[in-house]
Amino acid sequence: MKRRTLALALAFGATALLGTGCAYTPARQKTQVVLQVSDPDPAKWNLALNNARNAQVDLGADKVDIEIVAYGPGINMLKFDAVTANRVSEAVKNGVKIVACENTMTAQKIVKADMNPAVSYVPAGVVHIMQRQHQGWAYVRP
Repeated sequence: MKRRTLALALAFGATALLGTGCAYTPARQKTQVVLQVSDPDPAKWNLALNNARNAQVDLGADKVDIEIVAYGPGINMLKFDAVTANRVSEAVKNGVKIVACENTMTAQKIVKADMNPAVSYVPAGVVHIMQRQHQGWAYVRP
């Protein structure tokens, strides 16, 4: 009796393992990463921009979607006259999406005319990051 129970348990376990191994799960075609910058430090911004560029070089620019989300004090580095303005524009030209939090802009009385024209906008930076994580995007905070 014990042998029969053991044999059934082994057969059931093997079937369960084989079933999970045979399931078709399509591989994601692109890697997706969202980077957070909430510090006003140009060095942090340059690090985030370097991370984005390195991901494009290492993975292939056509194989990775990258977004940099700025909110809080970090948003000032997205102004048109910021020390990082040229690098931000270059990153966008190379396929990196850089977005500013409109909640932060409102709180800091920043208008779109103050911003780098290459920048996009989201209503809430933190919520946007949360949504991206829920969608399976990797999260990086340099």
